[in-house]
Amino acid sequence: MEAIRLFRLLDRNQRNTFVACFLGWALDAFDFFLLTFVIVPMARDFGTSIADLTYAITLTLAMRPVGAFIFGLLGDRFGRRMPLMIDIVFYSLMELLTAFSPNYTWLLVFRALYGIGMGGEWGLGASLAMETLPTAARGLFSGILQQGYAFGYLLAAIVYWIVFPSFGWRGLFVAGALPAFLVLYIRVRVPESPVWLRRQGRSNFWSDALVVLKRHWALFLYVILLMTAFNAMSHGTQDMYQTFLGEQRHYGVTQKAATGIIYAFGAICGGTVVGHLSQKWGRRRSIIFTAAFGIVLIPLWVFSPGFTLLVIGGFAMQFMVQGAWGIVPVHLNELSPSAVRGTFPGFAYQLGNLFAANTAVVEAQLANHFRDAGGHPDYAKALALFTLVIFLALILLAAVGPEERGKEF
Repeated sequence: MEAIRLFRLLDRNQRNTFVACFLGWALDAFDFFLLTFVIVPMARDFGTSIADLTYAITLTLAMRPVGAFIFGLLGDRFGRRMPLMIDIVFYSLMELLTAFSPNYTWLLVFRALYGIGMGGEWGLGASLAMETLPTAARGLFSGILQQGYAFGYLLAAIVYWIVFPSFGWRGLFVAGALPAFLVLYIRVRVPESPVWLRRQGRSNFWSDALVVLKRHWALFLYVILLMTAFNAMSHGTQDMYQTFLGEQRHYGVTQKAATGIIYAFGAICGGTVVGHLSQKWGRRRSIIFTAAFGIVLIPLWVFSPGFTLLVIGGFAMQFMVQGAWGIVPVHLNELSPSAVRGTFPGFAYQLGNLFAANTAVVEAQLANHFRDAGGHPDYAKALALFTLVIFLALILLAAVGPEERGKEF
């Protein structure tokens, strides 16, 4: 009932803005996750190993800070709206070009360029949404906004299920160019951030940015560490999970897609619920709670003997992982100095992505080290060990960090 009441508080512009920002992030994630479903056939087609193909994921994640910095500066200097539209067109074009990669080298080039576009979207969308929404509604809509990421995974699983059997992996990336049409909706329906508009004419962006850098460098470093743990947690529980299901559990397309769809629903539920509860419980306390329960769920998530229990474990794990992530948009925007809110949250977030970019490679190499009884890579042990370490790190970082819940913009 509280969630319904908060939704009714929004006027038409606030609703249109939130929908656009949610879809921008969802379709961005959709484009990213398509690759995770087809690592094995792409590696086969390009004549590389699975571990080598995962470097395409690493490059995407590593280039995201570049996009966050470039588009974040544009957002702080020229407004959130126009840079967001340019960014969506750019990442959609790179997704389309991925479909026509002639060899492994060009694949890496296109995925690196796509990473620039992916990195720019989150910071612009999150700042535009959080600056437009009422303060009391931020927790709930932060959770829903961040679950655009899970919704993108859900959409990727459905498209993989429908498109891949008939058109192969190249057909998937052609479908990934569709987000470009979202720009039409933003152009017609979405106004500029009211907070950004109020600041115009009353400040000098570059001088303000230098002052912020001098005063808040320690906060910036802390947020980078926090987001490194967050990104390692997210990618550590998702990017190699489909490979684990296919290569170690030998599930086919239908079972893999169904698992992805179900645990994407868990992620959406977790982000929405925990994001909303963080408005009362506090941001840090909610992060610690979800990470602690994530540790408890590891055996069910990867060591369950049957398909049904694995699905339950996947749903519950993503409820906790994305439950914690649901707090991130509001938490980072509340911590951010107002003069650089377009740049600070997104750039720190994507630098965390950079430092967590090798997650899939590390897990693939751990799996090669932990061989099962048949001598095959043991993805279950690799995922379990990596995730346990990251959950513990996240709990520690959340416990020692600052919080500014309810800060007025």
